[in-house]
Amino acid sequence: MEKKHTLSVLVENTPGALSRITGLFSGRGFNIDSLCVAETLDPTLSHLTLVTHGDDMIIEQIIKQLRRLIDVYRVVDVTGEGEFVEREMALIKVRAEKDTRAEVLRMCDIFRCKVVDVSPKTYTLEVTGPESKLKAVIELLRPIGIKEIVRTGIIAMQREKKSL
Repeated sequence: MEKKHTLSVLVENTPGALSRITGLFSGRGFNIDSLCVAETLDPTLSHLTLVTHGDDMIIEQIIKQLRRLIDVYRVVDVTGEGEFVEREMALIKVRAEKDTRAEVLRMCDIFRCKVVDVSPKTYTLEVTGPESKLKAVIELLRPIGIKEIVRTGIIAMQREKKSL
């Protein structure tokens, strides 16, 4: 059964490393739903969060192939390793003329969004949270008139054990 998997990959921060990882996916016909990469505390390493779909056998194959790449230090399927925290950020430019401004601001208040830019006819909102929250905000803003959306992609981190 296919399901969403979030992979956490620690990789060398070198030219071509990301290209080799994405090439592994495209070369085997796997899709990347979301990809987010940034430098870690150690500037020689990057943390890559990758979301893909597949059954357990396919994901196991992807992980094994990623581990074989010379640039890769660690690969963890955070969705299969216990509890984790995941977040995404979106910037949403929405129509905000006289008749819709109050409604947009009410939704911002309900979903704890930030208005990060204002023009005479639009508001640009910053929304951060789990993917389900972003989808809910987008669906509620759609009838008002979304002009543009830019999303970061999912980032994820395993939770620490809470027992002493």
